Amino acid sequence: MPPGGGGPMKDCEYSQISTHSSSPMESPHKKKKIAARRKWEVFPGRNKFFCNGRIMMARQTGVFYLTLVLILVTSGLFFAFDCPYLAVKITPAIPVVGGILFFFVMGTLLRTSFSDPGVLPRATPDEAADLERQIDIANGTSSGGYRPPPRTKEVIINGQTVKLKYCFTCKIFRPPRASHCSLCDNCVERFDHHCPWVGNCVGKRNYRFFYMFILSLSFLTVFIFAFVITHVILRSQQTGFLNALKDSPATVLEAVVCFFSVWSIVGLSGFHTYLISSNQTTNEDIKGSWSNKRGKENYNPYSYGNIFTNCCVALCGPISPSLIDRRGYIQPDTPQPATPSNGIAAYGATQSQSDMAAATPLLQSEPSLTSDELHLPGKPGLGTPCASLTLGQPTPPSSMPNLTAEAALTDILPLKEEHVGHQFLTPEEAPSPPRLLAGSPLAHSRTMHVLGLASQDSLHEDSVRGLVKLSSV
Repeated sequence: MPPGGGGPMKDCEYSQISTHSSSPMESPHKKKKIAARRKWEVFPGRNKFFCNGRIMMARQTGVFYLTLVLILVTSGLFFAFDCPYLAVKITPAIPVVGGILFFFVMGTLLRTSFSDPGVLPRATPDEAADLERQIDIANGTSSGGYRPPPRTKEVIINGQTVKLKYCFTCKIFRPPRASHCSLCDNCVERFDHHCPWVGNCVGKRNYRFFYMFILSLSFLTVFIFAFVITHVILRSQQTGFLNALKDSPATVLEAVVCFFSVWSIVGLSGFHTYLISSNQTTNEDIKGSWSNKRGKENYNPYSYGNIFTNCCVALCGPISPSLIDRRGYIQPDTPQPATPSNGIAAYGATQSQSDMAAATPLLQSEPSLTSDELHLPGKPGLGTPCASLTLGQPTPPSSMPNLTAEAALTDILPLKEEHVGHQFLTPEEAPSPPRLLAGSPLAHSRTMHVLGLASQDSLHEDSVRGLVKLSSV
């Protein structure tokens, strides 16, 4: 090497070697990262999601767009053609009040349409199977072959018996006041009804916003209709009725839309005001589930007996969090525990799992066996033939009681040579292939083959020598 410099060694570059395991046919640089999926992407119900799961709506949203068009067009015509004249002739507060009502209506409408109404999560396969077992035990299906259909459970709420119905779609017993929406295919907590005008179900989490929407829409409709008529009257006093209609043709359209919609909107607001004051839902009122009188047998157990308390609970109570976590990530499947490697198939294990256990007799995560833990003659162990006989496997020859366990240990655990005089193994000492496990038919056939090649004394000596070698591992 020349002095004062590194010479050729300075120009050497070392490339980093990737130690990550990869398949033989796949390069580590060509691996593609699988993006984590969110729960709304695999949601089982019939819903539509927007903005990465932040907006949740029903699949049928055509009527919702009609609602938006009617509100936007009617309010836009009012602010464009009526408010300038009314602000000059009467007061500038008219467009201000109209604007406040309009934004309140749009805010409550979008809040009702884009939120989770209180969807209950469906049972996982394990939860559904456990519930089925509980139903079987409760119905006593083991005594007879006929299984009565599980339909209801009974709970006591404020002294009143309430029946919980079983949902065969969601595989759960629905909580009190919950029902399954056939359009959205979801069980909704405190289900009121499915409203196509808002494009969503109305339930526990968005009922108050629905009520505020229809109530504020009633005020906005009455407000626009009243001042549209006022606008026509003021213009007709100056130029006549026909000339007033010609000067403001949009006023006629506004008056027609408001006239036909005000009755239904005001009536719906009054109906839901009655439901809130009595703490009922539309579903319960249509079915006639409860009575408002405490003296009757079917009195409403959810009512507080006071109109103001019922209204405060429905409109001012805390909003429960969403139970479906639609924006959460899907958790990967947890790895299954390894099948026991002592040749005994676990209960309920499939054939493929047994083959995998046979192919991997000793895992790296398992602790190494010491000389005290090895099976010796007269001491029971995990690898003894008795454990294999319980599963109906072939019985080893009765003339060789200790050879099977010793041969099994020789097959499973690789021998480690530490003596100088034994650098190579003889054919009798060579370990068997990994799939030959203790208790398997192949292991027994191999044992019989070895018995045919050597005598019992020599094989016993070789086995004892193998145990001495294993004690040093």
